[in-house]
Amino acid sequence: MSDVKIGAYICQGCGLGDRLDTAQLAQVAQRDAKANVVKEHEFLCSEAGIKMIQEDIDNEGVNRVAICACSRRAKTEAFTFEGVAVTRANLREGVIWVRPDTDEARETTQDMADDYVRMAVTEVKYQSPPTPNQETSYTRDILVVGGGVSGMTAALEASRAGYPVTIVEKTGALGGHAAHAWKGIPMHAPYADPEDNIVDELIAKVEADSNITVFLNSTLSRTDGAPGRFVAHIAQESGPVTDRKFGAIIQASGYRDFDANELPEFGYASNANVVTQTELDAMAKEANGAPLKTKDGKEVKNVVFIQCVGQRSDKEGHLPYCSGHCCLTSIKQAMYFKDANPDIDTNVIYTDLRTPGAGGEDFYRSGQRKGVTFTKGVVSEVVAEGDRLAVKFKDLILDEDTVEIADLVVLATGMVPNSGVDIEAIAKPADDEEEVDADGEVEPPQVELPVESILNLSYRQGPDLPHLKYGFNDSHFICFPYETRRTGIYTTGPVRRPMDAQQAMEDATGAALKAIQAVENAGKGRAAHPRSGDLSFPSFRREGCTQCKRCTVECPFGAIDEDEERYPQFNEARCRRCGTCMGACPVRVISFENYSVDTVGQQLKNIDIPDEFEEKPRILVLACENDAYPALDMAGMNGVEYSAFARIIPVRCLGSVNLIWITDAMNSGYDGVILMGCQKGENYQCHFVKGSEIAHIRMSKVDDTLQSLSLEPERVATYEIAITDIERAPKLINDMAETIEKIGMSPFKF
Repeated sequence: MSDVKIGAYICQGCGLGDRLDTAQLAQVAQRDAKANVVKEHEFLCSEAGIKMIQEDIDNEGVNRVAICACSRRAKTEAFTFEGVAVTRANLREGVIWVRPDTDEARETTQDMADDYVRMAVTEVKYQSPPTPNQETSYTRDILVVGGGVSGMTAALEASRAGYPVTIVEKTGALGGHAAHAWKGIPMHAPYADPEDNIVDELIAKVEADSNITVFLNSTLSRTDGAPGRFVAHIAQESGPVTDRKFGAIIQASGYRDFDANELPEFGYASNANVVTQTELDAMAKEANGAPLKTKDGKEVKNVVFIQCVGQRSDKEGHLPYCSGHCCLTSIKQAMYFKDANPDIDTNVIYTDLRTPGAGGEDFYRSGQRKGVTFTKGVVSEVVAEGDRLAVKFKDLILDEDTVEIADLVVLATGMVPNSGVDIEAIAKPADDEEEVDADGEVEPPQVELPVESILNLSYRQGPDLPHLKYGFNDSHFICFPYETRRTGIYTTGPVRRPMDAQQAMEDATGAALKAIQAVENAGKGRAAHPRSGDLSFPSFRREGCTQCKRCTVECPFGAIDEDEERYPQFNEARCRRCGTCMGACPVRVISFENYSVDTVGQQLKNIDIPDEFEEKPRILVLACENDAYPALDMAGMNGVEYSAFARIIPVRCLGSVNLIWITDAMNSGYDGVILMGCQKGENYQCHFVKGSEIAHIRMSKVDDTLQSLSLEPERVATYEIAITDIERAPKLINDMAETIEKIGMSPFKF
């Protein structure tokens, strides 16, 4: 590192000069951390301050910059310098704002600041400025899988933005599930009547758009590559396989109806006059405004709509969720009858009526005005009553069992996503033993895929996108909409979560924007969400690799394959830069240019560790940069105090934490270690999906290490932190300080 020249710049603004001895900080940077250029400034983020730093870069050869001022989350644009590595010492939010301004606290507050300066200069010493991959060839074409409402909308929006689009639809016509409907739920004020189905209009727009290519009766036989350079093998029915290159993929494969044959109590299989919502809309489309009749041609005088049939139910085989559109669809279909003949009795039996969207309540009120009856009740069965139907239910308002006679019964059966293979449910061999080849290597289990694959990905991790809850494709609908665990592939519409047509159109617009962003990031060699724009990329020392495959298996995004010699093969465009592979590596051969085992390990080793007689413990906090670190920053902004003995190092994801950091910290004399990551599990908030979960699994085994060192297990703790935990996160630090006070200092103090 002979060409490294470090500049450390210490700010005196925002009260730093009043609370801290900045001259001492400068001395620490120069004497202890060996910075080559050290300067103080009254306001580093001012035009004069930025100019001073840039002049040192241009004229003094400074190529590593340590900004000792505010949090790395503040003033990011001001402190961005081209061609150099930059890091930050958080002296404002992380020191003076979390400590009381008293004479008694002055010494420990200064100690905190001194350590953060040492840490920043040491960190940047082991960093290199990331450079983009020079081989980032890419195409701007976008592939949309599925030609329903969401797929066509995504294609049209991407096309309007200037990106060529190809739609692959497995059936012989565009339109998807919505094409079966006669009318649609209203999307415009006054939300009083069913509107013309939007499908025909969307199809006409797609067919008229020269920027959109459509493959009908086609599927993907294989999908290779990565963002910017996917290769899709499009298999046409009774025709050739066409290979096309794409920069991003939008999966809009939609849904299918829950099979009403699985619900014998509702009489669907035994009586032709029990129909699903989809079948009724097809009947209405065929009638085209004429009075609707039963399937055997009889006049309908009474029709009953039963909500939540086989859904919102904990019974085995039922759908545990609400399908989002069913209540509005029943209101719409009840109006088919009322608009044709107001004397027809229409009764919607529901447990909870849900009408989402801007016009949902207005549409419901319009149904009431037209004479649609809404009954709160639970239907137990539907049976034949002569040539009519008897709907038996409990009226939840009157608290009594009752029966309604109907000519036609319509079942709201709900939606099942067309999400492809659940790759995480693919079982191992029946004897639960791993098969080993002649070289002693574990062979992946050979199993028959349970359902039709949508994407047929060539990824080592499986042919389709991972599923989240209830079979929907993994795309956290609150925190990270459209994002999946396969970079550059985005989901939209009912394959992502239950929704109606209007929501699907809005959803598709968002997915199109995400796909465009992925294309452009791939073309510049940059990462996608959440480290959008990051140019760093993992590399590894081949000579030190043991081929353990932990990095390959643990990567949440399928970014690591294996080459012919079974060494890891990193795919830059798929990589999200979380560092989970780095945390997984037992021999520490994986690193990034600006984030590595050394950039963190050297920081924790260069913190001043007082001996046991000074009664100044040290607590290492490894905080996820996405939730935990912002929570601690906001604690400072709100004046929430925490222990002066804590030293916080932000990490990209808890999944990037290598156990060597914990071992080094304990051996260096730290008294406690806290890991703060995002929420894991089904309702995960981890920006890298699995990182926090993987870290918790790793840390569950750290007790053995502590016992081998004769240390108490209480010295290491792992927590799930939300970005809103601005009171809780500091309290956990203070709790650890109290624990150390009870159990005593570490015996490893020097």
